[in-house]
Amino acid sequence: MYKKLLLSLGLLVAAGTSSAYAADTQTCVKTDEKTIASLFDRWNQSLQTGEAKKVNANYATDAVLLPTLSDQIRTNDAERIDYFEHFLLKNRLVKLINRVIKIGCNEALDIGNYTFTFGDKSQAKARYTYTYAFKNGQWLITSHHSSVQPK
Repeated sequence: MYKKLLLSLGLLVAAGTSSAYAADTQTCVKTDEKTIASLFDRWNQSLQTGEAKKVNANYATDAVLLPTLSDQIRTNDAERIDYFEHFLLKNRLVKLINRVIKIGCNEALDIGNYTFTFGDKSQAKARYTYTYAFKNGQWLITSHHSSVQPK
């Protein structure tokens, strides 16, 4: 009787563990470095439109933006749009210098350096980190940190 009880408990625990594990597994979307690199190009092209809402469309609704030219952390659509409305008055040209891309399951990192060219032709070299997640059938920026290079 004791052995049957232990066996039953063991099977119950194993069944519960396997169903919990199954709930935690996910299907990873197939991607590559070229696809992730194109997300930066998409972001940069949206800057060229001069429309803050188009730039913000690259970001998940709950994405965090720690921008280059502001000390305010932007954590929602309205805050990011506000930042880009001001940013786009000064700059629309971003040139990639170098990067490292890392890919995981439905997430990716793009880390590197770029140069901003402003309307008065002055430039600022900056470093960046984009994190991306595959959400609702598309790749979106989930966090974006950019800061001027230290001298």
